[in-house]
Amino acid sequence: MGTLYLVATPIGNLEDITLRALRTLREVPLIAAEDTRHARKLLGHYGIQTKLVSFHEHSPPGRVAELMKALERHDVAVISDAGMPGISDPGLVLVREAAARGFDVVPVPGPSAVTAAVAVSGLVEDGFLFLGFLPRRASERRRQLESLAGLPFPLVLYEAPHRLRETLRDLEATLGDRPLAICRELTKLHEEVSRLTIGEALRRYEAEAPRGEFVLVIGSPQETTHPPGEAELLALLEEQIAAGRTASAAAREVARATGASRQAVYRLALNLRGRHATGLSGISAGDARP
Repeated sequence: MGTLYLVATPIGNLEDITLRALRTLREVPLIAAEDTRHARKLLGHYGIQTKLVSFHEHSPPGRVAELMKALERHDVAVISDAGMPGISDPGLVLVREAAARGFDVVPVPGPSAVTAAVAVSGLVEDGFLFLGFLPRRASERRRQLESLAGLPFPLVLYEAPHRLRETLRDLEATLGDRPLAICRELTKLHEEVSRLTIGEALRRYEAEAPRGEFVLVIGSPQETTHPPGEAELLALLEEQIAAGRTASAAAREVARATGASRQAVYRLALNLRGRHATGLSGISAGDARP
């Protein structure tokens, strides 16, 4: 009976791989790779000629059974395109199936975009909440973010370039203008770490096209410069509405200025507008003054 080895591979720089990982990839009879073309570049760089088979989210239904049969005969290593298999990665399916069948599952740790981004962000003192990729549908994405808005932890997530702007808009609307570290193309040639706020990041990427793969580290609510109370928000909304702005425009401006959740501020603005309307409707024509 074999062992399933989860082998961490470089997230960019090919030198970021452990000696144990290289030995394991040489010694196992079979490697299940998320993308065999990508895997061949890594293995070729180190002169490793182990047999490869593809395993990804679109693999045929029988592929899991094939790999379980292989484990009955010998060890199998699984690798993703980058980082640790099983984390926001189809390797999770193999881990669950192998464990359920009684095979040993052994991690061979190494590079991780999550820990690299958390370390370099400067925003995480103790714990953090890793979200992987957010839901693709906008309504589900906002619902998930709203459920997390009050948690006292930094949030860490992956994002693809074509969804970055939408995600930044939803982050600003649900979490407010929190501190943010955008970690782009970690350990690759064009690696970049930008420390700014969610609003600043949105304005930047509305002006330029996002390129590369991103890890976002979002500061906790305590990191916000001036966390406002309800009384302060209401006073600011009063000023905005008195200046003739709609509830939506007033909420957007106050949320941007204070870092409060735009959704929460908008609800306050609607309540405030409702109170104003009720107060005016109770005034008779004779009581009104020019």
